[in-house]
Amino acid sequence: MGVDVRARTYMITGPEPELWYRDLVSCLQATFGSVLAREGADPLAVLGAGWRFLHLPGDVRSEEFYYPCPADQSGPDLGAALAPHHELRARWWQPADETDVWREVRETLAEDRLVIAAVDNYHLPFRPAYGDVHAAHLVVIYGLDETRGVVYVSDAMPPAFRGAVPIEEFLRSWGSANPTDVQDAFFSDSRIGRRCLDVRLDASPPPLTPELLGGFLRADADLFTTAGPDRTGLAGYDAFAAELLDRCRAGDAGALRELYPFGWGMQAQASLHGELLRRCGHRWGDPALAGAGRAVEAVAHAWTGLRFTGAHGLDDPRAASADLAHHSTVLRGTYARAVDAVGAAAARL
Repeated sequence: MGVDVRARTYMITGPEPELWYRDLVSCLQATFGSVLAREGADPLAVLGAGWRFLHLPGDVRSEEFYYPCPADQSGPDLGAALAPHHELRARWWQPADETDVWREVRETLAEDRLVIAAVDNYHLPFRPAYGDVHAAHLVVIYGLDETRGVVYVSDAMPPAFRGAVPIEEFLRSWGSANPTDVQDAFFSDSRIGRRCLDVRLDASPPPLTPELLGGFLRADADLFTTAGPDRTGLAGYDAFAAELLDRCRAGDAGALRELYPFGWGMQAQASLHGELLRRCGHRWGDPALAGAGRAVEAVAHAWTGLRFTGAHGLDDPRAASADLAHHSTVLRGTYARAVDAVGAAAARL
């Protein structure tokens, strides 16, 4: 449809955004997947190519889309954190002019690009939490019609939705204070502030070959086994788990409020990486690579036990600490086996 200045209508051209989703991902990976698919890239090949453990103490935020981003010389880049082997870039922005909050959205849509917007589920009519639970979430904006008073939104997270939302309701969601909500201790109490993500793929990904994937895997395996300045790799996981248990034994519920959003990012990344390795192993007739994919997927599923035990132990962290110790030990074992399997598969590529 393009841009009709007279009608103040801005829509991307071509098909509506793909509703890209996997069971263990959050809105972060789902929205990035929609953007990548529109760019003609395979979302799984980009978002699943890297696999790392990184924990930044004091950095975790109560948002479904939290993901640890180490800062480089130009500051943290969420795209580089999600896709360390591809030229994916993402930066947060907010409207520069409060008297015209749609200006940047119009400009982005006029360039035929999607906008990822932070929202509060409480104010979105299509979300199950509408009028009930405050929670920070991400959606894709693919159109704006200021004459009709609607914004076109795509959301792959169940229940999937794609269509028009009244501008007034969207503005309430986009500008919400997202206050503390006892019904959601993990994604409320985090101001939305009309934040948006500008996501760009600087270069089209080359075809994924065994040689290219082997290089990715060897780089990732090195990060798991080599100590770094941050809490990275297996040593980083050990430090994270030890601190988690110490805080819970001291009755610190904040440790469990952080565990759930932090763990989701690590879980989603492992799930996508494992799926990619399984897919490539099947296509290339490489049982070791497919087996490594299953081992990494086991890491993703082991995160469920730790995250959900933490969620149910929020009211009494001390009582939950024994079960958390068990699940953290199980998860550590799956990480170790997966790192070995990925390293062995990489050596064959």
